[in-house]
Amino acid sequence: MFGIGGGELVFIMFIVLLLFGSDKIPEVARTMGKAMAQLKNATNDIKSEIQKGAEENGLDSKSLTEMTGGFNSQINKVKDDLLGDSVAQAAKMKEDIEDIAGPVKRSR
Repeated sequence: MFGIGGGELVFIMFIVLLLFGSDKIPEVARTMGKAMAQLKNATNDIKSEIQKGAEENGLDSKSLTEMTGGFNSQINKVKDDLLGDSVAQAAKMKEDIEDIAGPVKRSR
């Protein structure tokens, strides 16, 4: 959790206990919980506004998925073409070298 170990968490709890006292800790925890809920609601509202704006402009999740799928397929096609050409060129170079020098044998 946030890169904090068990010992560090206990130390933080001890400092909080010293700062606020045992009677204020439930109130502080309740306030922090409410703040976290408000933050979560605000981020969800922002997400929904972004999705609404995208849908109004014709960019819903389905069309974006189709668009990225098209891009991915084109990229994969180009990669396959380039890789195939490279393998064919390497094989031709190997044949040319063997034709010139003959099979290379290692000497011990």
